[in-house]
Amino acid sequence: MNIVVLDGYTLNPGDLSWRGLEALGQVTVYDRTAAEDIIERASQADIVLTNKTPLSAGTLAQLPKLKYIGVLATGYNIVDTQAASARDIVVTNVPAYSSHSVAQLVFALLLELCHRVQLHSDAVHQGEWTRSIDFCFTKSPLTELAGKTIGLIGLGQIGFQTSVIARAFGMRVLAVGSGRTAPPPTEGVEWVTLEELLTASDVVSLHCPLTSATERLINGERLAFMKPTAFLINTSRGGLVAEADLAEALNSGKLAGAGLDVLSAEPPAADNPLLQARNCIITPHIAWATKEARERLMNIAVNNVARYMQGSAVNVVK
Repeated sequence: MNIVVLDGYTLNPGDLSWRGLEALGQVTVYDRTAAEDIIERASQADIVLTNKTPLSAGTLAQLPKLKYIGVLATGYNIVDTQAASARDIVVTNVPAYSSHSVAQLVFALLLELCHRVQLHSDAVHQGEWTRSIDFCFTKSPLTELAGKTIGLIGLGQIGFQTSVIARAFGMRVLAVGSGRTAPPPTEGVEWVTLEELLTASDVVSLHCPLTSATERLINGERLAFMKPTAFLINTSRGGLVAEADLAEALNSGKLAGAGLDVLSAEPPAADNPLLQARNCIITPHIAWATKEARERLMNIAVNNVARYMQGSAVNVVK
């Protein structure tokens, strides 16, 4: 089998190994692949692995040898799955590899909003504590999480893990169900409507996929339901948030702060309004990228390929 990895750098910048994949066939790994290079690089591939390099219907039509696409992520919207199905190309993804890592970053962002650790550390290193007439000082309001309410929009594996951590902090946990079926009973979680969640929560954390129904889910109208003291956390997909509306809410004091690991365009344009918004912490889509999570991703991705080659494909997307 001729296996081509189109954009392997984010998964393996050098601290992991491709040996497991190399045991399955002839492997060529590209750190990154520009759109104009996809056809040339994948033209002889039986198997292509991709993270964010898009495989459109037009591209797939020019790859007659291709039989399998392995997405090196959980989300697979970068592949035209309908076109792949029409060409009998199997598409797999890697689910549930980063739940603990993403939930951990939810609270890294939230705790930074609550305590502004970096702001205070910088002040100390700049001599403010040395010059202080008191034994302590604060540069921003400090917030305790115990007794606060967190609202989770989406309660899949990441949302559930977030709820476990929230409960350990002594928080009340609200969640919104899909609306298609009755939500399952979940210990320590109260199922409510979206409006109830936004109104009651001190923290709203997004854990739902980006679909036509959830695009710009958090917009000016829904931000107006939230408390002016509340925080918004997004480690899911940037397109869930109307970014100009969120920036306006932050700058006008209608919302206390936001912690974001994702934006609608990545990398963002220099004029993205959130880059200059008040009390808005942004990290560059790193929640999934702990070494431990990437090791799991690598292992699952290799197993996906192996199982496909054995005729018993797993993690096949619809």
